Amino acid sequence: MIRRLPLPLLLMVSAFPAFAAAPAKTVPEKVSTLVVYGSDPCPKGQDGEVVVCARQPESERYRIPHRLREKPYNAARDGSWAGTAAVVDAAGRENLPGSCNANGSWGQTGCWQKFMAEAHADKAAQEQAKQAEDPQ
Repeated sequence: MIRRLPLPLLLMVSAFPAFAAAPAKTVPEKVSTLVVYGSDPCPKGQDGEVVVCARQPESERYRIPHRLREKPYNAARDGSWAGTAAVVDAAGRENLPGSCNANGSWGQTGCWQKFMAEAHADKAAQEQAKQAEDPQ
């Protein structure tokens, strides 16, 4: 008894040798990308190597790349150690004990201490001015 194969399966089996005999496309083993300047030639690839060249003007040959040239100045990163310390000190000054701000536990007591220190300094300045006028 001979059994018949369905038509789609028969077509796939008959087309298989055609797929097997098709030549495989060659994929390059190595792809190199580089930048050439001015009128420098782009090098040729060797044995399965693809070379892609980007051309820049001769004036850019010894320059720092654009992405590194345009960094904005940052005092903490680019400044001196003294400048960095000043930036850190200014940023954390309001959280130091004795500071006057509305944040944290030093908000009320710090403002009171600051008010009292200013009052004592004013009183001492007035007494010094009074003694300077009346030297008895």
